[in-house]
Amino acid sequence: MAIRMRRFNSRKMTLICSLFLLCFFVAAVQVRAQTTSNHGFINIDCGIPENSSYLDQSLGITYVSDSQFIDTGVNHDVSPAYVSDLAQRYLTVRSFPDGPRNCYTFKSMTPGLKYLIRATFLYGNYDSKYSPSIQFDLYLGVNLWKTINLTDPSSYFFTEVITEATATLISVCLVNTGRGTPFISGLDLRPMVASLYPLVNASRSLVLLDRFNMAPNGISIRYPLDPYDRYWFQYTTQPSWNEISTNSIVEYGVNDHFEIPSKVMQTAVYPVNSTKLELSFTPDPGDLNEFYAVMYFAELQQNASRQFSVDLNGALLNDAKPFTPDFLTSDAIYNINPSAGFSQLNISLVATERSTLPPLLNAVEVFSTMRNTNVATDGGDVDAMMAIKGFYQVQKNWMGDPCSPKAYTWDGLNCALNASGVPRLTTLNLSNGGLIGEIISSFANLTAIQYLDLSHNNLTGQIPAALAYLPYLKLLDLTNNQLSGPIPSALLAKSRNKSITLRTDGNPNLCDDPTSCKSKPTRRQKGKTAAVVISCVVSVVALFAAVIVLCMLRKKQGLKSSARGTTENVHNDDELQLENRKFTYRQLQSITDNFERIIGKGGFGTVYYGHLEDDTEVAVKMLSQSSSQGTKEFLSEAQLLTRVHHKNLVSMVGYCLDGDHLALVYEFMSQGTLKDHIRGIGTAAPLSWGQRVQIALEVALGLEYLHTGCKPALIHRDVKTTNILLNERLEAKISDFGLSRTFQSDGHSHVSTRIVGTKGYLDPEYSHLASALLILFC
Repeated sequence: MAIRMRRFNSRKMTLICSLFLLCFFVAAVQVRAQTTSNHGFINIDCGIPENSSYLDQSLGITYVSDSQFIDTGVNHDVSPAYVSDLAQRYLTVRSFPDGPRNCYTFKSMTPGLKYLIRATFLYGNYDSKYSPSIQFDLYLGVNLWKTINLTDPSSYFFTEVITEATATLISVCLVNTGRGTPFISGLDLRPMVASLYPLVNASRSLVLLDRFNMAPNGISIRYPLDPYDRYWFQYTTQPSWNEISTNSIVEYGVNDHFEIPSKVMQTAVYPVNSTKLELSFTPDPGDLNEFYAVMYFAELQQNASRQFSVDLNGALLNDAKPFTPDFLTSDAIYNINPSAGFSQLNISLVATERSTLPPLLNAVEVFSTMRNTNVATDGGDVDAMMAIKGFYQVQKNWMGDPCSPKAYTWDGLNCALNASGVPRLTTLNLSNGGLIGEIISSFANLTAIQYLDLSHNNLTGQIPAALAYLPYLKLLDLTNNQLSGPIPSALLAKSRNKSITLRTDGNPNLCDDPTSCKSKPTRRQKGKTAAVVISCVVSVVALFAAVIVLCMLRKKQGLKSSARGTTENVHNDDELQLENRKFTYRQLQSITDNFERIIGKGGFGTVYYGHLEDDTEVAVKMLSQSSSQGTKEFLSEAQLLTRVHHKNLVSMVGYCLDGDHLALVYEFMSQGTLKDHIRGIGTAAPLSWGQRVQIALEVALGLEYLHTGCKPALIHRDVKTTNILLNERLEAKISDFGLSRTFQSDGHSHVSTRIVGTKGYLDPEYSHLASALLILFC
């Protein structure tokens, strides 16, 4: 892809450099997203090796392995006896001999958008059993899509549904009904414009019965002629029909809701020596006998006088009015209410007495109804369970919807319907589940849970305080883990007043009293300490080498620099004139629930979660007594935050200067740091490339404001992914101003070239030579 670039003046170089830095960070991370084509298609060839792909030259579509969409099943090749006449995507299958339900999951769907989903099957005697018949059920989410019944090992079969996404996840599940092992050859997903197919909504999907291009002498059509990759098959030639065609473009009509390709609409059929054109369609066994037919018309003969009625199983459509197609403009007629109670669908087009030409038909689609009667589990519960499954790599029958249908509820879960009839998760039992790591925050998002059993695992770290605020929680069993630190006071209080049964035996490093809680370092912690020591040694050596090179180059260039950095006066409380709210240390204790929840650590000290009297969420950064940076950096950040105001810079709510207690109180950023999302730490969701670019731009705008919008200009000196915070809308804001310094644009710097802070990015205007060296090491 070619990218055009403009020439920027020197004032814009900061923005470009900052953008490049962010792009470098995200490009260095392996993208853990689902593979799609440039058209938003997802094209899956089931059964090919993990992480493999290939290009279908005839279609220009890349097919990928299904391994990233499902973690169960067995790959097979079809029998060599069936290979010669098959397209590549039918040469392999994935079968599911184990478990009653196995599900593919499509992530990052857009609620309200419509999708065409197609599943394909070709048996090909892949199991060498010569099965005469294989039957199983196919589900879309929690609702039956179609019963698959395969009797010919050499013929491929496909089924297609058009549906509206109601959540960010869509699952396609194969259910074993005891009549053969379920298998699948391929899955396709095609996003569609939300305005298409108005018959489709949140409560109703349409399952394709037939789709025909009424061109007996034409060809079958699909992508790229149809941008939504609908299959338009030729209709069987009828001796009593003639064909009419044109090479002219057929345009969409006003308020078109189907966007039928011009290539399809350029042909039509009409009856010979008759005023009536009739068609019949018979559904597959098991299909719901509620039908919708969509007929497409465009007049291809100029100055034609054509008028006819449209009859569907005896009911007149088009408000019972005669219809006249427009010249080279597509139009559609369809039934608003389903045609029910019939064994087949009969269409009859009859010319009126005023018409001088017989009726014509360009194309037709016939659907049966898929009613979305089963209700999916609450979206918040689903998101939480998917995060828990992913973090702990749970290997159970955790596929598809957690609670629905009830027969396929996930192992270890109990669910109940809420007042709105939506399934909610009430019990989660992961005892002896092999869980390793911290207790992630997603557990606290199960807001209807009553019983949570995480006993007999290898869970480490502290107990999240948020668990105490689950409104319906009755039992929390944490027995026999490796948890450490103080038990949250709110949880202890509820345990003591018997509102929660709390079990914590077998965690020797847990304690009730925070003041007497001393955790012993674990082997894992010791390993981390060793790694930190090694990395520090390497960093020191690298920085020492950088200093030597810098000194040699400056000596060679005859540069003169001061051996000591710029000194700064430490302000006392009277000289610190801040407009923001001043807090006492006792108030901070109340705001943070006695500093219970740690949300970050840095050079200054620890950052705690808190909330004010009006429930405004805040982050409280306390200056540690052992901090490597001191009071002057703290005061510097406080002063800077009062004079900088930009949507991409973190806002200060207040400060504390109470004796030896120094703290800053600023807005809480609920999505954590950019580093969490780039590295997939905890429950931080991976970022799309669009989101990454947007974040990079927002960070660049924040830095640009510091450099050009502030007088004098400010240089941050410690930009890194841990200092870029994201709010609930994933909007980026730069934090940690304690190392910032003023800088004059005329080249006379008031900034010391002394290196400070933790590993991060140094703004290029700070020192041209020093920055070039530091970027290599950071």
